[in-house]
Order: sequence, then structure tokens, then C-alpha cells
Amino acid sequence: MALNKRELFLKRRLRVRNKIKSMSAGRLRLSVHRSSKNISVQLIDDVKGVTVAAASSMEKDLGVVGKNNVEAAAKVGAAIAERAKKAGVEECYFDRGGFLFHGKIKALAEAAREGGLKF
Repeated sequence: MALNKRELFLKRRLRVRNKIKSMSAGRLRLSVHRSSKNISVQLIDDVKGVTVAAASSMEKDLGVVGKNNVEAAAKVGAAIAERAKKAGVEECYFDRGGFLFHGKIKALAEAAREGGLKF
């Protein structure tokens, strides 16, 4: 029954995604992806199948290119909140994928909430 890290990650991702799908009432999904070098986030409309807004630590105007730390995650969270406001989005669901809500993911979520997004 011993599962490796990847299998545990995939189980968490499916559990989170299925819970979001069952609760979604026309809201958009704020999807987060974290790699070893960058962090990115997208605001996705699953009904239409389009990305409404996106932000990443690879963008030069954020000033955190190639960094994957808590400060970079907070800047990305603030950027996605600003872009969501421009797109007219105030409420969404936070899809953390298989990542634990801790550290960088938590910093991104808190910065997005401070920027005006509700989830």
C-alpha cells in the first residue's frame, strides 16, 4: 500500500478537482501550478473552456523571473487579483491541484484575497 510521492500528488489533485466540480455554481476556477523554478496561476472558465486571466513568475514586469519563493508567489497572487478585477471577476474557486496549502501556495492565495478575489 506504500505510495510514492507522485501517486499521492495525483490522488490529492483528483480529490480537490472533483470537490470543486461538485461545488461549482458557475464560478471560475483559480488553478495554481508550481514547479521547482516558477509558479503560475490561471483563472479558467470551465464552461466555455477559456482562460480569462493568467500570471506567472516568468513575467519580466513582476521582477521575480526564475524565482520560486514566498515573495514571488505573493507578487503573482497580487497580479492575478488585479487582472481578475480588470476582467470583471470577483469570485472564484481556488484549485490548488495536488499541492499542499502551505508556504508558496498559501502566500499566493492570501495575496489574491488581499487583492480583492473572494474564494
